[in-house]
Amino acid sequence: MEIILKEDIIGLGYKNEIVNVKSGYGRNYLIPQGKGVIASASAKKVLAENLRQQAHKIEAQKAAAQKRADQLQDVKVEIAMKVSATGVTYGSVNAGVVAEQLKKMGFDIERKIITMRDAKHVGEFEATIHFYKDVEVKLPVIVVAEAAKAEAAVEEAPKAEEAPVVEETPVAEEAAPVEEEEAPAAE
Repeated sequence: MEIILKEDIIGLGYKNEIVNVKSGYGRNYLIPQGKGVIASASAKKVLAENLRQQAHKIEAQKAAAQKRADQLQDVKVEIAMKVSATGVTYGSVNAGVVAEQLKKMGFDIERKIITMRDAKHVGEFEATIHFYKDVEVKLPVIVVAEAAKAEAAVEEAPKAEEAPVVEETPVAEEAAPVEEEEAPAAE
C-alpha cells in the first residue's frame, strides 16, 4: 500500500514522501492518526504541485538543518554510568540520556530525532541525529564508569597545600536527670 506521509516518522520516512507500507499498518495506524493519506493518482498530483510551490521554503528548512548539523560535527558525548565489576552498566544509555547530555552541553535537540541502540556496557557507541530528510549527523557516544571519571577528575585537579589538621576534643554531653520511679504505697 502506498502512503503519502504528512509528518516525519523516524524509521519509515519524511514528510511529503511516498512510502510502501503493509496494508494493516496504513489503514489502522497511519491514516486514522492523520500521519498519512493513500497515494492515489490525484493525491500524487496535489503533492507534486505543493512541492513545486514550496521548493524555496524546503531549501530554507534544509539549510537551517544543515547549519544545526554543522554545530555538532566535532562534538563527542561522554556519559558516566554506574558500572558493575564486569563492565555492565546499571541501566542503559539510550536516546533520552544522550538528549539530556546534549542539553547540558548547550545543544537543544529533541529525543525523538535521535536514534541509537541501547548501550548496556562501557565502550564507544554511535547515535544518529536526523535533522532533515538528507541531513543526518553521526554522534560518537562514549560510556565510561562513574568511578573512572571521578578518579580522572581528581588527578586533573591541582593539589592544594595540605592544611594542618586540628583535632577536636570531644565535648562531654550533659546527662539528663533520671526520674526515679515512685514505689507503690502500701495499704
